[in-house]
Amino acid sequence: MQLRDATPADLPGITAIYNAAVTDTTAIWNEKTVDVDNRARWLADRRASGYPVLVAVDDAGAVLGYATFGDWRAFDGYRHTVEHSVYVAATARGQGLGETLMRELLTRARLIGKHAMVAGIEAGNTASIRLHEKLGFTQVGLLPEVGCKFGRWLDLAFLQLTLDDRRDPDARP
Repeated sequence: MQLRDATPADLPGITAIYNAAVTDTTAIWNEKTVDVDNRARWLADRRASGYPVLVAVDDAGAVLGYATFGDWRAFDGYRHTVEHSVYVAATARGQGLGETLMRELLTRARLIGKHAMVAGIEAGNTASIRLHEKLGFTQVGLLPEVGCKFGRWLDLAFLQLTLDDRRDPDARP
């Protein structure tokens, strides 16, 4: 497996993983699939914002998983906080790819001076919650029944990791 920044050639694989998460899981609370053009705009937006999109690929170059982060909220006061997403193809789960992608995301967030990373996880996704706790995230909130999918209410667990120990928000870590 190789971990690297995504390229346009990775978009079909990223799109397939995203769409499988839409149709088969509660990891994404969207109900409509997307096409490669949608993911191309998304990739361009991430790059324009200075944020990474990472892929884990096999020896043949097939995308096994991807990860990214972006602004947590649009207001200036949240500029030091990001929210991330990590998705692994169903056939590649349980092999440590999510953890590998997450560790690199944390490194990238620290390199650009982010202070906190937030995870919004469907509360029943215990595997994802455990992975985040293993990486030092702590659960800081639970919002019951704020979403729905597959004909049922979903609870949203918020987890957070502080990435540095600076006291002055505008000081460079």
